[in-house]
Parts: sequence; C-alpha cells; structure tokens
Amino acid sequence: MNARAVLRSIRPQKKVGAGPTHPVDEVLPAGKLAVYGLQHVLAFYAGAVIVPILLANAIGLNQQELIHLINADLFTCGIASIIQSVGFWKVGVRLPLLQGVTFTAVSPMIAIGMAAGGGTDGLLVIYGAVIVAGLATFFIAPYFSRLIRFFPPVVTGSVITIIGIALLPVAAADATGGAGPTSDPTSGRNLAYALGTLALIVVIQRVFKGFMATVAVLIGLVVGTLVAWALGDAHFDAVAGSDWVGVTTPFHFGWPQFSAAAIVSMIVVMLITAVETTGDVFATGEIVEKRIGRTDIARALRADGLATTIGGVFNSFPYTCFAENVGLVRLTRVKSRWVVAAAGLIMVFIGLLPKVGAIVAGIPHPVLGGAALAMFATVAVVGFQTLSKVDFHDHRNVVIVATSVGLAMYVTAQPEVAQAVPGWAEIIFGSGITLGSLTAILLNILFHHVGPDFGPAVAGQPGEGVRLDQVNQMGRTEFVETFDGLFQGPRWMVERAWEQRPFADTHALRRAFQDALFSGSVEEQRELIEAYPELGSKLVSEGLVGEESLRDQSSKGLTHLAEPDQEALTSLTDAYHERFGFPLVISVRDSDSLDRILAEGRARLGNCERQEHAAALIEIAKIAGHRFDDFLRDANPIHSARTRNPIRSQP
Repeated sequence: MNARAVLRSIRPQKKVGAGPTHPVDEVLPAGKLAVYGLQHVLAFYAGAVIVPILLANAIGLNQQELIHLINADLFTCGIASIIQSVGFWKVGVRLPLLQGVTFTAVSPMIAIGMAAGGGTDGLLVIYGAVIVAGLATFFIAPYFSRLIRFFPPVVTGSVITIIGIALLPVAAADATGGAGPTSDPTSGRNLAYALGTLALIVVIQRVFKGFMATVAVLIGLVVGTLVAWALGDAHFDAVAGSDWVGVTTPFHFGWPQFSAAAIVSMIVVMLITAVETTGDVFATGEIVEKRIGRTDIARALRADGLATTIGGVFNSFPYTCFAENVGLVRLTRVKSRWVVAAAGLIMVFIGLLPKVGAIVAGIPHPVLGGAALAMFATVAVVGFQTLSKVDFHDHRNVVIVATSVGLAMYVTAQPEVAQAVPGWAEIIFGSGITLGSLTAILLNILFHHVGPDFGPAVAGQPGEGVRLDQVNQMGRTEFVETFDGLFQGPRWMVERAWEQRPFADTHALRRAFQDALFSGSVEEQRELIEAYPELGSKLVSEGLVGEESLRDQSSKGLTHLAEPDQEALTSLTDAYHERFGFPLVISVRDSDSLDRILAEGRARLGNCERQEHAAALIEIAKIAGHRFDDFLRDANPIHSARTRNPIRSQP
C-alpha cells in the first residue's frame, strides 16, 4: 500500500451536502504529498536529532547507543506527527503541525540521567519519568485548555514572536558551521553557503509561482548540499557504515525505572511545553485561517501526552509541536495537514532505514542554517501579525509585550544567566521561549485579571484623561460632549455610538463610531456632509469651525497657502459644490501634497452624486479616525512619540 493509499484509508469521509473542503483538510496528489512531506523532514531533521545527540554525549552513551536513539527518535517523531495531524477521537489538533522532541527537556533529562549514574542506568530513569509525564499531560489536557481565556492576542502574539526570534540564534549557529567546536563565524565558505541557500529560496519565491514556489526550501537545501559536496564540504561517509534496517523495539535498553523527583521534574517540563504548544497551535491557526478554541488546545495537548508516553516506551523523549515547521507552513503557504502526515510516514521510514537517515544527516550545517533563517524569522512575522490585533493604546499591553520579549532575548543572548539561579529555576531561565512565554502569561493575568480593570485612557490630557471604564459608565450627554469633536455639525452619530456600550477596548469604541456613521439615513448623512468646511476656507484658518478642522487642514498647509495655490483650491471647491451641492470632503492627512488633493478632487468631479455621497462618508470616517487617534495620543503619554501622521484608519 503506497503513502497516498494509507492517507486515503484514514481520511475522514466528507458528508453529503457538506461545505467546501478547508485547505487544512485537502488531500493533495501523491507526488506533491511526497515532495512537500520530504521538505518538512529535511527542514526538521537537524532539530529532531540534536536532543538525543546532546543527551547521549552528556550521560556517556556509546556510538551504537546514540545511533539507536536517533533511529528511535525519528521513528517516534513520525508516529507523533501522524497522531497530531490526522487525529482520532479527542487526540490530535488536525492541523499541519510536526512533532519533535522538546529542547526544554534537555537540561532536566541530563540532570536526571547523571543523578542516576549516567549511561543506560540513567536512561532508564529518564524513560520512567517521560512515560509518567506523558500520561499526566494526556489527562490534564482538558483542564489546561480551560485556561485559554488567559491567552488573548497580547499573550499568543508575544509567545509566537518570542519563539521565532529565540530560534534565530539556532539558525545563526548552523549558518556558521554548527554549535560547538565546528563553528567558524569567520569562514567565508560558511557565509557563502548560508547566504547562497537563503538567496536561492528568496529568488525562487520571487520568480516562480505555484509548485516551484512552495518547494523553495527543499530546492535550496538540495542545491546547497550538492554545491557543498562538489566543493568537498559535504560528506556522506557515514552512509556506507550504516545498517540498512534498524528497528527500534519497546524498552530496548531495559525496563524503565521510576523516581519521584525525576517524575516531578519531567511533569514541570511538560507543563511548560504545554504553553509552547499552545502558542504553536495559535500560530498555525493564524496561518491556515482556522479559529482555535479550547477543544483544539485540549486535542493538541492530548497528542503531546500520548506521543511522549509512546516516546518513553520506544526509547525516545518528550514531544511537542515543532515551531521550526510552523514557519515552513507560512513560507510555503501549503496548509494541508496531510502533508505533515506524509512527512510522518517518511520519518517512520527513515527511522527504520539508518542509511537514509545518514544521507539526510549529510546536509552541511551552513546550508541548513541559511534555510532556517528564513523559516524561523517567518514564525516571528506570524507573531507580528497576531500583535497587530492588540490594542496598544492600552499601555498595559505595551508593558506585557516589551517585558516578555525583553526577558526572552536576555536569556537567549546570555544563556549563562541560567547558572546564576537555583537548580529548580534553571529549567525556566535556560530557555528564552520558556521565560518569555511564562512572563507574558503572568503579566497578562496581573494586568488584566487581578484587581480592577480600568482600561486605557481614551480622551483628555495625560493624568486627567478619561479611561475606558469611565466611558462605559457615561450617560448620553457626557459621552456626546466628550466625543462630538470627532465629527462636524450634527451629533446623531455619537449618540448612536453611545448606545453600543460597553466597549471591550478602544478598537470596539472606534468601530462604534464608524458603524453609527454608516447606519444613518440618507438625509442625516447629507446634513453631516454639508457641515464640513470647505478646504482652505478662511473660517478654518481663523479657527471659527473648530480646533479639529484647523488641525486637519493645517497638517498639509491648507491654512497658509500662497495665492496661486489658494486660487486653484478655491476654484476646485467651488466647482465641486456647484456640481453636487455639498462641500468637497477629503481626509487631507492621507494625502501627500496639495497637488495630490487637487488631482483627487478633479477626478471626483466626474462621479455621479450617489458615488460622491458615499465617497464623502468614507472620507469623513477617515477624518474621524485621525481625530480619534489624536484623542488617544493626547490621553496616553506612551503615544506622544508616534508620528504626526498616524496610520490610516479604514472605515
């Protein structure tokens, strides 16, 4: 039975009358599944085998034992990835998420192994702890998932950003030849391989479309490796000495041993890993445009727990969603979870064939590092996209993101910091991802869930501003008096916005004004449009129609025009008013210059009255958006340093 047949046999049948298949659930042709799956494996391989290599060297295992650990790791990675991507019952999130051994467990496992005497004796105690921790994770998954309310965009965005940025030094280390004695940052060849691979990936994605663009990382890895091999920098000597078949059997090194201290330590690791998995699931949900809920987190964590238990039985280690491959999903835009299932089958195959694994292991570090730079940075970009949903007018959110990212980068740039804390805290300070994620979660709880939640200041002067909680408690008259400056003339828009209380954040308050504006009758909207002053009017320059209009038009110098410019603008506004019967309304803060304003006005003279009615409303919404930003900037000192032309607010 081929790979596609296996995937078809486990594919859920689509119900008659069901809607279109989501890209996540799409089963691609067998050839594409194989190529895309191989791309995931190649991008994942170095990260997959580094944990057993580090552990084996630290606790004193011999070469044959290390080879068995690598084969077992790849075999179990494949099984774990299939469980997570395909899913069954309430296990597996059914997203394109590859599973790999968590780096968080490295230091604790080394400590457990050394405390038990090292060698295979230490390995047996590690496996006992891994099995119990996996079972514990499986059973606490539904309870942990109830904490999803503590993972708003300010937390998930911070965690995803931290994951991406914290992984970049790993890519950089590979780009210089690999961590440890093989590293040579001054090597021109290493630099050429890394930048050449990265450049090739970028060029392919720029020049090609469709299938070629989606396998850019795979092509970069293969071409980079072939060039390095031709120049004598890629070696495959280990292939000849590897066995054709290497089957991992349960409890290969002996029956596991159980130590209470080791079990507690590993459960702590899995709890921390659960936070990282939650971040990865949210990141993938953003990429594939699928809403993530509590049940999804529970399914993902159950898969982590089951995979970890299987890992303990089949001589491997704790498993989690691999952030490295989240970046690959975003980079290639291939959203099908069946691609990850295919990658899982390939890994199972490689785990049974050490010679194949030895070929993949021959990819030079600099080549792998060049590809990883693109993938890991892409994860950070997903974090930026998530953070764009955060209300940064609320200074508390600024503190949460800044502190969590800052601490994460602190321990990432200075890993020796972990040696300055007690042993029990090393697991936290030993990983920028762990420390940053926990910081974001705890600060979010402190600022948004402990004590009164006043919300951000939304109007007024620093220290005297009106907070969001006060806005929600305002009567109609007070609300209108506070915000009527957003518009000219009539107040019905502000009154209707008041009716939409309470507002969850400043974004909701902004949307309330926009909704009210476009809900008015034609007559009400016409009255509003007619209340706006003409561009360049003396009434504006003398401040007779409101400070807001003066601020709007003076931002582009319309209140102090030279005589020829004034005549051109007056001629345009007079012609427009004669054509449509109401003033020419343009959000001048969105225009580059007077010439741009004149060109836009002349172009609009050719429109029909209905179109111009709608265009005027859109411009009024933009003007109100800028004025709303002015309110926020005046009320929040943190925004006083923002540019004088705020980001355009779309209605």
